[in-house]
Amino acid sequence: MDRRKFISYSALASASLLIPSFLKKASASPFILPASNQKILVVVQWSGGNDGLNTLIPYRSDEYYKVRPKIAIPATEALKITDEYALHPSLSALQKLYDDSGLTILNGIGYPNPDRSHFRSMDIWQTAAGADQYLNSGWIGRYLDAECKGCKQPYQAIEVDDTLSLAMKGEIMNGLAVKDPTRLYKNTSEKLFRSLAESDVKQVDEHSNVEYLYKTLRETAQSADYLYQQSRIYKSLESYPNTGFGKDLKTIAELIISGSSTRIYYISLSGFDTHINQVNNHARVLSIYNDAIQSFTTDLKKNDRWKDVMVMTFSEFGRRVEQNASGGTDHGKANCLFIASGALKKPGVYNPVPDLTALDQGDLQFSIDFRQVYATLLEKWLDADPVEILGEKFAIMPWC
Repeated sequence: MDRRKFISYSALASASLLIPSFLKKASASPFILPASNQKILVVVQWSGGNDGLNTLIPYRSDEYYKVRPKIAIPATEALKITDEYALHPSLSALQKLYDDSGLTILNGIGYPNPDRSHFRSMDIWQTAAGADQYLNSGWIGRYLDAECKGCKQPYQAIEVDDTLSLAMKGEIMNGLAVKDPTRLYKNTSEKLFRSLAESDVKQVDEHSNVEYLYKTLRETAQSADYLYQQSRIYKSLESYPNTGFGKDLKTIAELIISGSSTRIYYISLSGFDTHINQVNNHARVLSIYNDAIQSFTTDLKKNDRWKDVMVMTFSEFGRRVEQNASGGTDHGKANCLFIASGALKKPGVYNPVPDLTALDQGDLQFSIDFRQVYATLLEKWLDADPVEILGEKFAIMPWC
């Protein structure tokens, strides 16, 4: 083998470090489809710090319009869901979910001593750490550590991306970053790659670098085969928007409806850092989310899977209450968070938007620690021990 190809395969093989060990024996035994009622969590990350006040709008608040004379959403344009609150005009799909008892909205989500840095705050959210803690593992990765040790049922977490977020990395196990199952399969189906992956290298010391390379090549090929086969079982006829986010949600829907053993999917949408020209930019990025969610939920409902899926949409922080001089908003603290599912126990607006006249240095005050949301999802939806995964006990909420 020439040096260039060896380096190429070594790089591809290294990606299999991100493959959970329950996939490593995938080709050794038949795949068993999970029960049709297996509960699945889809985590949607809004990167950049979404402006919660212009997402869930307190349209009866005089203070809201007073501090945002140029960027506040007019009450006549907002999508009203209660006598006090309305959704951004771009979120018609969420309004429909709300009307169908498929949406819970949590307000005042945050954590003590919040950080306004994108990177640090996102690390805190992804690791479920306190503001004074620095962890190397993510909350979903630690879920895999806890639930996949010797488990009989295959659990896994997939991030629909080319790289793996910290949230998906455990101390022992990791999720798998896959942008396109078909592309991964083609990349690992090249003749030379397969011949190397299927080679018998018993004469090599199992602890040697060469054996490690062959081992990871095999694992990569096996995982690619499984995901490719699963992705072929169901091909959606639903019309998804031609956006990156829409295509990624379509991939998730097809794997869910196909009966993939995946328990958690992770997906991101960027563009929420609206310091300038917020009105147009915010409407654009919310529309991307809305249109894809509309197709995604319709697809799952038609295939009787919506009751088995829960979608959590979060952002690393909110925006400041008062608009800035550039027609936007700056980094803030507390925010709203959305939980969508066909199996909610307490749909609706869970708690009020924080008081706009009782601010914390210009920011909304938080009332719910985001780790309460994680704890609730882990215990009530994923049947896991939140204390083992989060490291401490947080109050469980009744919406799940």
